Amino acid sequence: MNSPVALWSNLDMRRRVIAFGAAIAVFAAVIGLGRNAGTADLALLYAGLDPAAAGGVITALDQRGIAYEVRGDSIHVPRADRDFLRLALAGEGLPESSTQGYELLDSLSGFGTTSQMFDAAYWRAKEGELARTILSMPGVRAARVHISAGTGRPFARDPRATAAVTVTTGGGTLDPAQARALRWLVASAVPGLGAADVAVIDSVAGLVPMEDGVTSGDARADDLRQRALRLLEARVGVGNAVVEVAVESVTESETIRERRVDPESRVAVSTETEERSSSTQGAADGAVTVASNLPDGAAGAPGGGSQSSDSESRTTTNFELSETSRELLRVPGDVRRLSVAVLVNDIVAIAPDGTRTTTPREAAELEALGELVSSAVGIDSARGDVVTIRSMSFEPVVAAGTDGVAAGVPLDMMGLIRIGVLAAVALILGLFVLRPILTSGRRPPPVIELPPPAVALAAPDRADPPERTLAADAADIRDPAEADPVARLRRLIEARQDETIQILQDWIEDPPQRERT
Repeated sequence: MNSPVALWSNLDMRRRVIAFGAAIAVFAAVIGLGRNAGTADLALLYAGLDPAAAGGVITALDQRGIAYEVRGDSIHVPRADRDFLRLALAGEGLPESSTQGYELLDSLSGFGTTSQMFDAAYWRAKEGELARTILSMPGVRAARVHISAGTGRPFARDPRATAAVTVTTGGGTLDPAQARALRWLVASAVPGLGAADVAVIDSVAGLVPMEDGVTSGDARADDLRQRALRLLEARVGVGNAVVEVAVESVTESETIRERRVDPESRVAVSTETEERSSSTQGAADGAVTVASNLPDGAAGAPGGGSQSSDSESRTTTNFELSETSRELLRVPGDVRRLSVAVLVNDIVAIAPDGTRTTTPREAAELEALGELVSSAVGIDSARGDVVTIRSMSFEPVVAAGTDGVAAGVPLDMMGLIRIGVLAAVALILGLFVLRPILTSGRRPPPVIELPPPAVALAAPDRADPPERTLAADAADIRDPAEADPVARLRRLIEARQDETIQILQDWIEDPPQRERT
């Protein structure tokens, strides 16, 4: 192989430009890949922060000397330090939330603070605390709460409170169950506020509509089903019980007023007693009476007179009857009737030879399980609730598709991509840079012309090297009696095999160069 200077001097201008451009491109690709390969493995630390909160986090990272990278509204740090940094920054109160809560009331003083100013600060603090609670929910990136308490108009006919919640999720839309939870959260935190008066607004889907009683009944049924299922699986095993709960809810409102008086249960409240007596006595006036006509009458007795007495007693007792007054209000969502269906698997026994046998469960066991389910879900027989439990054999479920193979060590896709790109760059370097340079520096192969029998083999149009040429060797081995050129060429090839092989190889690898020469 010739020296690099000789190879470069044998190239024409077009090949030199191509080789120079290819070398620069390969060098830039290798530099870029090397820089990318030298970058540390970064992981997401925080995303979606306010600019002020993100600035505080970056300042804390700079103070610790931690390498980080800002990509849009997210901050990335080395994967090995991510968890430690989250705990350390949380201990310092970072990232700071722009939403303020009850700490707003700490800055208020008794001097110069009117009742209107205190009320405004109080409701602002209430909104901030609710927004903080909503932000702690998974998948929520931003939240704002607005409360209209209605306290500014004391003489209004309907001073009820209303509220609005605006939520921005990390991806997708807000789930209806989460919207229902937000309504009850705000309604429970604000006095006099109902869940129906809270509007939940999703930044993507818009206003989340209110749900009817059927959906609420489904949520209650799912909770009861989970309770019963946990209780049954503790006995029959996981996957050997199926529980379905149907809740019939009340969809209308009803007000019942009742007043009951019991005449048998009377109580003496007061007693009044009044007694009165009188007596009169007078002298005899000689009047003719019945007594005066009797033999022993006192008509003629001296000192006779009249005498009378009167006595009266009256008692008054006041009684109070027992009276019961009751007012019952039934709102939509109450349970009207509850039905529970339970299906448990039969007892499965596997013999040593792999044979499966199933045995139905005993009635006593099913009765005990039914009592446990009734207690878990709160069955009320007076309301008409029923629990049905049966023992049947479960049919095996054949999984659709093919079985998945558990993956071992996770593949580093970025590492594989880097290796593939480096291999491609090396291949391009060898095919389009080194090969043209090496093949262009070779001397053009000589051309063998077969002379007629009377003419000797001619050498190529170039200066003969010091060593002997094929023409000289052909002249030496030429036999006047041998007039066949093919035979002479065959003898020539046998005598100079190395040069013949080199000529054929040059013709195969670079035919255009042979044509130019």
